[in-house]
Amino acid sequence: MPTRILPAGADPDAVRSLVTLLSQLPDAEPQPPVTDSTRLVDALAQLAAESVDELPEVLVVHERIGPVPALELIREIALRFPAVGVILVSHDASPGLFAAAMDSGARGLVALPLSYDELAGRVQTVAQWSTEVRRHLGQGGGEAPGGPGGTVVTVSGAKGGVGATLTAVQLALAAQASGRPTALVDLDLQTGDVASYLDVQFRRSVADLAAISDISPRVLADALFRHDTGLALLLAPGEGERGEEVTERAARGIVRALRSRYEVVVIDCGAQLGGAGAAAVETADTALLVTTPDVIAVRAAKRTVRMWDRLQIRKAEETTVVVNRQSRHTEIQPALVQRITGTALARTAVPANFKELQAVVDAGRVHELDARSTVKQALWALAGELGLARAAEGAHRGGARGGARAGALGGGFRRRKE
Repeated sequence: MPTRILPAGADPDAVRSLVTLLSQLPDAEPQPPVTDSTRLVDALAQLAAESVDELPEVLVVHERIGPVPALELIREIALRFPAVGVILVSHDASPGLFAAAMDSGARGLVALPLSYDELAGRVQTVAQWSTEVRRHLGQGGGEAPGGPGGTVVTVSGAKGGVGATLTAVQLALAAQASGRPTALVDLDLQTGDVASYLDVQFRRSVADLAAISDISPRVLADALFRHDTGLALLLAPGEGERGEEVTERAARGIVRALRSRYEVVVIDCGAQLGGAGAAAVETADTALLVTTPDVIAVRAAKRTVRMWDRLQIRKAEETTVVVNRQSRHTEIQPALVQRITGTALARTAVPANFKELQAVVDAGRVHELDARSTVKQALWALAGELGLARAAEGAHRGGARGGARAGALGGGFRRRKE
């Protein structure tokens, strides 16, 4: 079977020479060249939408291509089209560029001026690799979990500013600290702040997985950011408009891939309902709705619960409300929130103590919140209540005082059936 080879480059003379040499290779089937990165990605996306088998086995990228630089383009192609083997053609054949090309996902580097033997050997090797990858994907070897998979918990806000992101981050940190491999996902696609809370500079986001129908372990790993705490982060796009790329279908595939790889998956869904967030809430093992004990937020929580029910996303009794910034002096107590919303209620409420949080929030270092913080103790106790942290971890990390305080705050609440 002929090897389909797609050349790409902006220099007409260089691409013409490349096509001429590719045409001389045995069993080679050069495709019409593509002259810029945008057209290249669009063409591959159209082919992939039909079938992985429609994609060329080998892509040869000339160093002179734009508007996206060659290495960045290769990184995107490796992420979105893992069955395509990419070869970079460059005048620079230094070990530094070779390492950078491999890190970006290229399968080979060929030096200019082109040598027939070097190009032929590299194309043959990459074509064989691509064939093996497609055979593996066809067998489903990298995707289907061997069992029910990990636990997925979504955290939504009744309205903006009630503390959903802080709750999601601390739940994920508690789970990771207890020895359970944990992924934290930011599905607040337009205004997500997980990266800001954890002092992260990133390039890949959840939007980079949106167009991929078969998310292999390698593709997933390339999109994740590994935080110093051990958390695997899948972050909201830095450009909010890219959030539209993450459809309901894409979100289901992403959650499914994460569930198969991690014991715990915590998803920050924000306060605005979109298709991606709705899909996550619907498929979650536990859906948390965070509210504060004030009239505006509780009314918003009630509206959210009713909307989820009308849209058949989740029933009220299958939703768990978490009361944040709770105080003995507030007129609205957790039991009243439960009666108004008709939901289940977390036994652990989170105390109002922003002074503990202000320094780490302003610094973007929420993961460094003091273990003596009553807010952290309550949130880690909540992780234990939800079964995200292993037994006794909340007591050891959060302190016995935190457990007693959480118990006192939750003393009058109805106990949910586990």
